[in-house]
Amino acid sequence: MRLTLYSIFGLAAFYGIFILFRPLEVSIAPAGAGPAASSSSSVPVAAEKSSSTTKQATDTPKPTSGDAALQPQLKNPPEIAKAIYISAWSAGTPSRIKSLVDLVKRTELNAVVVDVKDYSGYVSYVTDVREVREAKSDREPRIARPNELIKMLHDNGIYVIARVTVFQDSIFAKAHPEWALKNKATGKLWVDRKQLAWMDPAGKPTWDYHVAIAKDALARGFDEVNFDYIRFPSDGKLSEASYPFWDEKTPRSKIIRQFFVYLREQLPGARISADLFGLATVNRDDLGIGQIIEDAYRNFDYVYPMVYPSHYAPGFIGYTNPGQYPYEVMKYSLDRARERRDILIRGTSSTPGIPQGKVGKLRPWIQDFDLGATYTAGMIKKEFQATYDSLNMASSSDAYGGWAIWDPANTYTESALLAE
Repeated sequence: MRLTLYSIFGLAAFYGIFILFRPLEVSIAPAGAGPAASSSSSVPVAAEKSSSTTKQATDTPKPTSGDAALQPQLKNPPEIAKAIYISAWSAGTPSRIKSLVDLVKRTELNAVVVDVKDYSGYVSYVTDVREVREAKSDREPRIARPNELIKMLHDNGIYVIARVTVFQDSIFAKAHPEWALKNKATGKLWVDRKQLAWMDPAGKPTWDYHVAIAKDALARGFDEVNFDYIRFPSDGKLSEASYPFWDEKTPRSKIIRQFFVYLREQLPGARISADLFGLATVNRDDLGIGQIIEDAYRNFDYVYPMVYPSHYAPGFIGYTNPGQYPYEVMKYSLDRARERRDILIRGTSSTPGIPQGKVGKLRPWIQDFDLGATYTAGMIKKEFQATYDSLNMASSSDAYGGWAIWDPANTYTESALLAE
């Protein structure tokens, strides 16, 4: 599968950043939670021929001891979400979540993205999903009382988004190596450059596992499920990886598209969204990982391109250091994403189960961390302005679905935000 020059440099930039830039962790866990965080990373910057299948959970989840009852979703969710990312450690630490909720109440923010399953494969709270319990994915819960957390956020009028990472998953791979990538030479689990294992993106058991986690989150009252790491791996010794399901001939983009369609079919009434690499807005190929933005538009309510300026390779649209030009880089990327969305709306293509012409809205990730440049309030405001200038002027008036801010340390620049 051919990569363009920008694809090669861009992916190299992404993965170099993943390794060099590690997030800060909160070291205090709530009562009843797992061990306190170590100095290792809990979240990356971004912000993915057995006939056996898993059985999806259909039972209503039961609150854990001391937790609140299952919560209803917000009656009037915002049309335009303005969100911040919250790690499971922050969400489960009373002092941290209080501080972040206070920030939301003081500013224009109205939504949060909370880790329900992070990059490592750990699920953030104890669930009733059989596959999760069997894989021990929830053995180190960061959030002791998830229903109580959702209630508190809803009581403050906050729209709550569950972030679920998918195919990069060391925990599930160890529990089910028969569904994971293997090293051709050793027969052991194949790992990427960060020593993390991957599930085969073509494997339906893995699809069902994540549908079950999403259904559990929605039943608890999460208003939206945001899927991340919905792609093939692209770093590490890829030639050494063998796939138990993928035939290595079917285009990667077809596999990922089939997964998108499956999510939509299995979660027909839910608000669901997808995180994509920033380069997916401008590249016509699938970046070698299976991501094509039109496929996401057709199957998700919202598409979150990770258009962090620092993540573009030197030379992108003529800039030696794209990170120093947040307005120009984001405006260019979102203009291309909007144009491709407009073309899709005007076309005749549709996905089964989706009304013809109805496609997802754009909700880009905003960079609020120092990489490529020092991201002052002025720099972050330029990202907002690029978003407004591109998407609010879209020929299809419903292109704009808001934005979400990423800082792995969850320390956000309040002076970049409008007051409430």
